[in-house]
Amino acid sequence: MKRLIAPLLIGLIGATILVALGTWQIQRLSWKSDILAEIDQKIAGDPQPLPRVISPSEQRYMPVTMAGTIETGALFVLVSVKRRGPGWRVISPFTTDDGRRVLLDRGFVPTDAKGAPLATGPATVLGNMHWPDDRNSSTPDNDITNNTWFARDIQQMAETLDTEPLLVITRELSPADKGMTPLPVDSSGVANDHLQYAVTWFSLAGIWILMTGVWIRRLMHKG
Repeated sequence: MKRLIAPLLIGLIGATILVALGTWQIQRLSWKSDILAEIDQKIAGDPQPLPRVISPSEQRYMPVTMAGTIETGALFVLVSVKRRGPGWRVISPFTTDDGRRVLLDRGFVPTDAKGAPLATGPATVLGNMHWPDDRNSSTPDNDITNNTWFARDIQQMAETLDTEPLLVITRELSPADKGMTPLPVDSSGVANDHLQYAVTWFSLAGIWILMTGVWIRRLMHKG
């Protein structure tokens, strides 16, 4: 029996650690779900005038409304939209009635629409302020010369279009932007993989216990 003590301890300790990790992920799932609910509530809140003092950490997803003019010029950000395929996010300069010039994410157009004329002129925007994090280690550098962007680098876009480094993503535009499909912000882009992680850890705990049982059985048969 003494030789069974070590595998029993290893099995119990290993399974306990794995179950604890799974339980921690369940707790993280609850925490992340609360955060996503707060984000959704903020996105759908009452729109405010475009703030003068900018605080990205506090104003991310803040709903705003602004009236002004969509100016000429646009940047094209390569994206892929579910059930529609590849295309472009169109970013244009927008001058508000009080003279501010900001970036306006107008929405999605198909790939072959890159050279098509874009509407300009007076418009009223309902949207959300955002500081997107599109870039990762595999994202290519933006090709400014050919107007092919792979990430919405706000500072770089602002320098290119001579605007404030401030991006508003359209939810509604009046008059409607013909041929453009708005891509409003939502919480779907915020990763929430904690349930998958929890299932993985609990599955590993089950496998660990099973393998420990096999180990002990073999030791008993040898005895």
